[in-house]
Amino acid sequence: MDDSNGKDTSVKVDKVTHARLKALAGNTPLKDFLADLALREEQQRALDTATEAFRRVLTPDVLDRFDADFGGLPPVAHQTPQAA
Repeated sequence: MDDSNGKDTSVKVDKVTHARLKALAGNTPLKDFLADLALREEQQRALDTATEAFRRVLTPDVLDRFDADFGGLPPVAHQTPQAA
């Protein structure tokens, strides 16, 4: 597969992984399924980063009140470096 720059962006996977991905994709072309999956993962990572930053800047009292009113923020899947 080539990207818009003419570079090969192919990824090789074993037969079992390929079969699993095809099964997950269902009737969606695998290329489209993987593009959508990558986009969703990028969006989730951005949401996790924003959640972490939000928690970092809140005082404990505000955070406790937010959690009480809205059921809390979801757990953060990754850690990002804190801005200086």
